[in-house]
Amino acid sequence: MGSVGDSYDNALAENLWMLIKTECVRGRVFATRAEANLALFEYTDGFYNSRRTQERLGFLSPIEFEEKYYAEQATAERANLKPRQPLLTS
Repeated sequence: MGSVGDSYDNALAENLWMLIKTECVRGRVFATRAEANLALFEYTDGFYNSRRTQERLGFLSPIEFEEKYYAEQATAERANLKPRQPLLTS
């Protein structure tokens, strides 16, 4: 993010609004404000934040990225486990 007075913050916000308008709102007619709010919520929470692919995540969605991450962690943990050694008693 930019410092006070920089245009970077505004550019990010403008980019987000452009995406929302292009992918969610443009070409649709809403009968009520509640219907528009629901459409925006479903787009933002149901698609944009969870299923939309992102370049920074290797063109995976956040859900796919997390699933891959936790699967790799589980595989690494299994590889690090050593078989139990019997206790030696004297």
